Amino acid sequence: MKKNIAIIAGGYSSEWTVSLKSAAGIKSFMDNSLYNSTIVTILGNEWKATCENGEEYPIDKNDFSFTDAQGQKTIFDFAYITIHGTPGENGMLQGYLEMLNIPYSCCGVLPAALSFNKFTCNHYLRAFGIKVADSILLREGQSVSDETVVKEIGLPCFIKSNVGGSSFGVTKVKTAEQIQPAIQKAFEEGNEVIVEALLTGTEITCGAYKTKDKTVAFPITEVVTANEFFDYDAKYNGQVQEITPARISDQLAERVKKLTLAIYDILGCKGIIRVDYIISEGEVINMLEVNTTPGMTPTSFIPQQVRAAGLEMKDVLTDIIENEFSR
Repeated sequence: MKKNIAIIAGGYSSEWTVSLKSAAGIKSFMDNSLYNSTIVTILGNEWKATCENGEEYPIDKNDFSFTDAQGQKTIFDFAYITIHGTPGENGMLQGYLEMLNIPYSCCGVLPAALSFNKFTCNHYLRAFGIKVADSILLREGQSVSDETVVKEIGLPCFIKSNVGGSSFGVTKVKTAEQIQPAIQKAFEEGNEVIVEALLTGTEITCGAYKTKDKTVAFPITEVVTANEFFDYDAKYNGQVQEITPARISDQLAERVKKLTLAIYDILGCKGIIRVDYIISEGEVINMLEVNTTPGMTPTSFIPQQVRAAGLEMKDVLTDIIENEFSR
């Protein structure tokens, strides 16, 4: 009998539109011989399932099910979370699913919450010897002077939401006069802001996943854009070159893959993750951030890397789903 899979998309952040595209990608990759997949969207308080015929039905939050017009109730066996941002990337949805004993695709409550908070995650990983940029954290109601930013972080620097993604609310700050407006813009995306030192070099990203039987680090992608940085337009409107495999030495690629798998274990991740890096002078590997629900459109990094590895997305998703039923 086929398992019923909920592909959960949407969310409460600006990234909800990106999430819907990832959900469509995952659905297209799913092995239809094994699974019945349904996209479930969470938009504010509205949770709904969209069936193959386009009919939409409200989700019963008591057991995460839905009942169609014929009175047929669907209970999900598994949830594939593809929300980029809250509540799917920060542990909230994971906690809900655990209370209902529904297995899901990505890491648990603590790793999700930890990796979602960029400042906390970077400083936690720094304790394990992983190189990250210097940064200052601001919570709602807190402020920092222009002089402090210039002295402690330097210019240019990045100012962004500490709890968001997809480059929403990010500013590359070049002058002291830009600092306070950039902080205000970042606060519009969430209640924490991070002021982060600029790292220069080659930007790359590496995906990985583990099951009971497999440890897989995908070929690395090099990110090249003429924009000021890898912003929203570069990510989603084609203003970028994504080169897989990256134009780096085999030895450096192996170091990056090993570091990615080490980060996977340090954080206690599950499912697919993607870790972004800057390779600075002297082949120094600097970690930028950890993505525990990476984009999954056909042109996203992970599907590119899976193809470059000679694998099929269908098989990778099956690995991840079936691994949860073999525990």
